Amino acid sequence: MFRYIASKFIFMLLSLFVLVSATFLLMNAIPGSPLQSEKATSEQVQKNLEAYYGLDKPLIVQYGTYLKNLVKGDLGISMKKKFQSVDKMIANSFGPSLRLGISAIITSVVVGCTLGIIAAMHHRKLLDNVAMILAVIGLAVPSMVMGPLLQYFFAVKLRWFEVAGLENPMDYVLPTIALASGPIAVIARLLRSTMIEVLNSDFIKTAKSKGLSGYVIVVRHALRNSMLPVVTYLGYLTAGVITGSVVIEKIFAIPGIGKFFVESVINRDYPLIMGTTIFYAVLLMTTRFLADIAYVLVDPRMRTGKGAK
Repeated sequence: MFRYIASKFIFMLLSLFVLVSATFLLMNAIPGSPLQSEKATSEQVQKNLEAYYGLDKPLIVQYGTYLKNLVKGDLGISMKKKFQSVDKMIANSFGPSLRLGISAIITSVVVGCTLGIIAAMHHRKLLDNVAMILAVIGLAVPSMVMGPLLQYFFAVKLRWFEVAGLENPMDYVLPTIALASGPIAVIARLLRSTMIEVLNSDFIKTAKSKGLSGYVIVVRHALRNSMLPVVTYLGYLTAGVITGSVVIEKIFAIPGIGKFFVESVINRDYPLIMGTTIFYAVLLMTTRFLADIAYVLVDPRMRTGKGAK
């Protein structure tokens, strides 16, 4: 088990290093200087700014300096936000993004598992068809389309919610639904197909013959043996929620990290682009790492190395 976790952790660090290197090189391959949009007309001022950000040095020196500062936890200074620290900007905006992401993940798992269980328990019946229709809708409509639709009908027309912002807990409802609609559909379909197979297994038939209640059979036996695909999907779920939140935060005017990420790309703010990209990458890789460990804990047969039996 330790060898398996260590190998996954080392692979995560190598992946992060490759991502940082590729992002740095691609970003600097774009023609022109990120300071060209500055209003400063003096050539001396431009040179002073380039020296301040280290842009006057060879690319290999800039790369080495950035890696050295990154190891220390220093993500640099923004070029467009009045010399604000990138790590402080991310820290101050992470709260709304975190709360939205957690609410979307919890909603996806709870609603998706509920629909999947209902569909499996009523296979080829009305409730199964309704659950799968909802799943198809969730898969067919991406979050970038679902968000404006929810805004229009429930905020503009019905006025049940605010159009944008996160002033109170109810403001999380629409962006959470927009983010969770796709993952709900995937989880429901995964759990349904797996649980139908498990419910037809011999050990379930044995449990029924012993007179166990339907609740015990579903929760203690069928659900536990049907959760492996869902656990595997949790890493992809987090990735989808995090990347999707970039667009959703922009649609609902949420002051999260997604706002800074979009602005950094538009403004060619190199330190902010690198900082937000690395932050998102660390989140994604960490959640995938935890999902791999959870998968092994649920199914010990997946363990590798000397500890595997």
